[in-house]
Formats: sequence, C-alpha cells, structure tokens
Amino acid sequence: MKTLILAAGKGTRMKSNIPKVLHKLSGKPMIKWVVETAGKLSREVGVVLGFGADQVKRVLPEWVKVFIQEEQLGTAHAVMCARDFLDPNDDVIILYGDVPLISVDTLRRMIEEHKKGADVTILVADVDTPDGYGRVVFERGKYRIIEEADLPEDMKDLKTVNTGFYVFSGDFLLNILPKIKNNNAKREYYLTDAINLAESVRVVETNDILEITGVNTRKTLIWLEEQLRKRKIEELLEEGVTILDPNTTYIHYSVKIGMDTIIYPMTFVEGETEIGEGCEIGPMTRIVDCKIGNNVKITRSECVKSFIENGVSVGPFARLREGTILKKSSKIGNFVEIKKSTIGEGTKAQHLSYIGDAYVGSNVNIGAGTITCNYDGKKKNPTFIEDEAFIGSNTSLVAPVRIGKGALVGAGSVINRDVPPYSLGLGRARQIVKEGWVLKRKEE
Repeated sequence: MKTLILAAGKGTRMKSNIPKVLHKLSGKPMIKWVVETAGKLSREVGVVLGFGADQVKRVLPEWVKVFIQEEQLGTAHAVMCARDFLDPNDDVIILYGDVPLISVDTLRRMIEEHKKGADVTILVADVDTPDGYGRVVFERGKYRIIEEADLPEDMKDLKTVNTGFYVFSGDFLLNILPKIKNNNAKREYYLTDAINLAESVRVVETNDILEITGVNTRKTLIWLEEQLRKRKIEELLEEGVTILDPNTTYIHYSVKIGMDTIIYPMTFVEGETEIGEGCEIGPMTRIVDCKIGNNVKITRSECVKSFIENGVSVGPFARLREGTILKKSSKIGNFVEIKKSTIGEGTKAQHLSYIGDAYVGSNVNIGAGTITCNYDGKKKNPTFIEDEAFIGSNTSLVAPVRIGKGALVGAGSVINRDVPPYSLGLGRARQIVKEGWVLKRKEE
C-alpha cells in the first residue's frame, strides 16, 4: 500500500505568502499531520508539491518522495505528475495536504473494504450543509459522483457527499488517468472522473466532520483549531486531568498530561510537552516542548524545551529557556531566568537571578540578584557551582569560573577567579564610613 498526498495548491483565499499546507493546526503544519498519518499505513509516501515547494520540502521527512506539479490543472493532473510513483501491482491511498485530520482508523476501514475487490473505494459523508461538495449517487448498480455545478434541481437536496479520499487499485488508476479529459468550465483534470469511469466502486462512510474538513480560509483553520482544542480537553478530562477553565486553556493535541494534574486558567501547553501526575500548572503559564515530572508546580511562568524532574517548584514569573534541566526538588522563584543550565537536586534560586551556561550542584543556595556573566562578547563561557555552595545576594560570577563544594561567596561580590571548596570568596570594595560627613559638608 502506497499513499500519495496532493499538496500543490497555493491557497489564494488564505491571503498569505506561506504555502497553505504549512499553516499550523494545533502547533503543527497541516502537511505534517497528513504525512504522519500516511506513515502509519504505507510503506511508501509521496507528496505532490507546487507553490512554495522548497519551503514545504524543509518540513518533510527524508523518506517522503516529492513530485512537482508546475501548473495546477486539477487533482487528476496532480496524480499524473506522480505517475512514476504508481505501481500497477500496488494500491494507493489519495490524501490531501490541506485536510489534516483524516484518521488512521477511517483509512484502515477503507483499505479493508477495498480488499474485497474494487477499482476504487471512496469515502463519503452525510452532511447537513452539502454546499460545495460533489454528491455521491447510486444509479443502475453503480456509484458515481456529480459535481455540484452539474447537479439537476431535483438532486440538490442530496446530503451524501464525496470527501475526496480514495483508495485506488494501481493498475486501474494507471490505465484510467490518460482517459480523463478537461472538458469542463475550469479546463482542469478531475480525479472524480476516474470514479465515474470505474466498473467496481466501493463506499465507506464517516460521520466525523472534522476528519473531512478541508482548510481553504483562515476562518476554517481557526474553527478547526477550536474544535480540536475542545476535543483534546474533553479527552484529558476523561483521563483524570482537572482543567479549571476550558474556555481559556489552550493545549496542543500532541501534549500528554498525567492524572490528578490541575491546569489553571490562561495556560498554554504546546508542542511535544509531557506533564506527569499530580502537578499544578498555571495560571497564566506557557509551556513549550518540555518534559515535566510528577508533583511539579509552575506558576505564572514560561518554560521552553526544558526538563523538569519530580517535586520542582517554578515561579511566579520565572523563565526557563531551551536546555534548562531542573533536578528533583529544586526551586526556581520569581523573576529568575535560566538558560542552558543544570540546576541540582534541592538547589534554590528564589529571586531576581540570571543563570546561563551553568552547572549547579545539589543543595546550593543562590541569593537574590545573582548573575552568571557567561558572554564575553565573542563566546559563551561556563560557570560551575559545586554542591552545598552558598552564593550571596547581588553576586556576579564572571565565567569561566568555578565555585567549589561548600564554598561561600559574600554578597555583592564580583568573582572572576575560582573559589576552592569550603572557602570564602569576596570581591568587593572595603566599606568606608565617615561619621558626620554630611553635616560637615552642609557647613562648608
């Protein structure tokens, strides 16, 4: 079984310089939804591209075969452009890059039905408002498709529509493609003509409107986004996740969340994020592509591509940038930013600090206002803070530098040399007190 995805259209109604199939649904380009589905069913996947082909290629896996439709002359013409992909001894599924939610289960039902013997198997649906769809009718023992523009008046109330999804026998498709003509108003070659020329047609029905909805406008894309968001939230609620305000919570469909976790209002959970059990996330929090353990609390913060172990507390108003690793039971407090750093078990950085390109051991105390000065104008340099060190408030650690185990750095210090284990590091001017100086100045 092969799958061919048609994705050559520009998407004029999207009013965008971006190819339509690259617009994102639940954080992922539409074409990737379709490719991932195809990869679960077929040993070979091909994609027909046109407008913005180079842009689309960049998001496709290397194993996908690409074909180019230089001029968009209809769906059958698109398949003709991939003629070398077709095999007379193999069936082929036809999918679309702008219909992202077609399900594996539905396609498997089509495949099983097709195995019973057919030139082509089509997916149909009964819809309340069939405007814009071709209708599927059964006449004289055969199924055929009538395009909406060609419907006679007495058939316009028909609600069984052609969704455009097909499973073709390879030999039939190769033989029928040259016979399809462009004798229509648009002078295009339509794949629906292949169904009308087939001797044996089988039908599978779906009642899920989401999986057959094609995206032609931003309005439709946002509608689909909202429906998918609601579906994801309903699934999580059934799995034991508490979402206090579904109307203000945005969770990508790819996200995984463990039971007894609470998601507070105005929270965004995106990408390939995985959250464990018993966590509290939000309110007003954004999490992107993070791996989060059990019993973690994140409040009013942003976390991107970070790894957070069990029992960690983050926020409020913390920022975890890519490459952050927070070990078990560490605490990151308000207005702390961490970038590409590992924070050890039980370590605390509670206030107003920047930690970048650092390796911090366990049970370290990082005082308010601590900064790792990691950039020297040319490159990033590392800071090492070993277990049980104490960094006083308002300290600047000028990297590269190492603070030894159990060492203490005095508040207000600028440290640019290593501090050995269990040593005191001070790097500030000696305080001078001149008693009565203000009064004497006033007398002058």
